[in-house]
Amino acid sequence: MAIQDKPELLGSDAGLGAAVAAEHGAIQGDADAVDAIRARGYWELVWRRLRRDKVAIGAGVFIIFLVLAAFPGAWIASNQLGHTPEDIFLPYALDERQVPVGPMTNVTTPEGGTTLFILGADSTLGRDAFLRLLYGARVSLEVALLSTIGVMFFGVILGSVAGYFRGGIDTLVSRLSEVVMAFPVLLFYIALASTIGPRLNNLTLGGIFQPGVLTLVIIFTIFGWYYPARIMRAQVLSLREKEFVEAAHMTGASDARIIRSHIVPHLIAPMLVYSTLIIAQYVLAEAGLSFLGVGIDESVPSWGNMLAQGPNFYTVQPWLMVWPGLAVLLTTLAFNLLGDGLRDSFDPRGAS
Repeated sequence: MAIQDKPELLGSDAGLGAAVAAEHGAIQGDADAVDAIRARGYWELVWRRLRRDKVAIGAGVFIIFLVLAAFPGAWIASNQLGHTPEDIFLPYALDERQVPVGPMTNVTTPEGGTTLFILGADSTLGRDAFLRLLYGARVSLEVALLSTIGVMFFGVILGSVAGYFRGGIDTLVSRLSEVVMAFPVLLFYIALASTIGPRLNNLTLGGIFQPGVLTLVIIFTIFGWYYPARIMRAQVLSLREKEFVEAAHMTGASDARIIRSHIVPHLIAPMLVYSTLIIAQYVLAEAGLSFLGVGIDESVPSWGNMLAQGPNFYTVQPWLMVWPGLAVLLTTLAFNLLGDGLRDSFDPRGAS
């Protein structure tokens, strides 16, 4: 509504103010309408779809909480409690039946004081189960995250090169991946642990990582790259036939530039989705190998080590298996739910 279209309002201050307010409201309404229908970017649309998935958002919040608890949280808890997960509290952490004490128990320290065991003691040396759970989360996440980075790095490179160049390179990568798929990985783990495992466990990069972490990362990377490579190869075989790749060829762009600037950016969505799913697999793999005694050394806190100690006291202290079991279950479930949410957000047409 234009003011000049209403001459009867020009004679009064009140009428003029009402007209100005009405016109301002109309302009603001038009601006809101334009903002509502404006074009949205690809990543903004992905975020809007993901934000509507409450389950995936809840899983993401849990993962953030887990990371904070495992890294700064473990250090803070150790300082507050006044001991480390390696400190031994024998015989004070065992009762008269030589059974580890339960949750929320005050335990006498070797110095004569007392300390609170929030989740009780472990089954061998009377160590704090709560701190071992937190530091075990750190070990499991380090193994899973570093292995995923290594697997995706080699998988994306080999898959992209094989799918783009095809021919002999594609045949070589495909046959190599089939050999790795057929390799008895578990038997190799056991053989490695019984032969050169102790020497490999000394690889800690100056104490940055716990003994055994880099060993598992190297093994998981060597025997895990083939699956993302096959996924990326299939994606690149489709992308290389697109018009934007042909246009890049016509402008004289090199193959390396086309792969780096035009192919790989289109692989970010499947890379993110698969990365969240594979992290859950490696959390389970680390726990399983440590449970069998061929993963992380028993002296290092890990969820698999804690699970391995639980069966000895499952009738009298079942919580020894409950805490690490719940940690593994919730962590793998959270990463899988987040991966499902990301997949539906990147490709809403494939959502069920």
